[in-house]
Amino acid sequence: MKKTYRTEEEKKQFIHRLNRISGQVAGIKKMIEEDRYCDDLLTQLLAVDKAVKSLSSVILEKHMYSCIKKEVAEGNLEVVDEVMQLFRRYSS
Repeated sequence: MKKTYRTEEEKKQFIHRLNRISGQVAGIKKMIEEDRYCDDLLTQLLAVDKAVKSLSSVILEKHMYSCIKKEVAEGNLEVVDEVMQLFRRYSS
């Protein structure tokens, strides 16, 4: 299993963002239980979607500048296939 070293500050930032997303999802669940208007639900779902995409982008960027850069510098060009698969998944 591959691992990525993250600083305590990076972990703290990621967890903070995930906690915020989790709170948004809990709020949406409550809105459904309260029979809130569909437009309000969709607005909140869009906010969660953007928050997840934003976090994904940050992690992808860090991955490119750390893990991928290191692997290429060490001569492991197979990692290019990994990157291409990542981009295919993101574009679907």
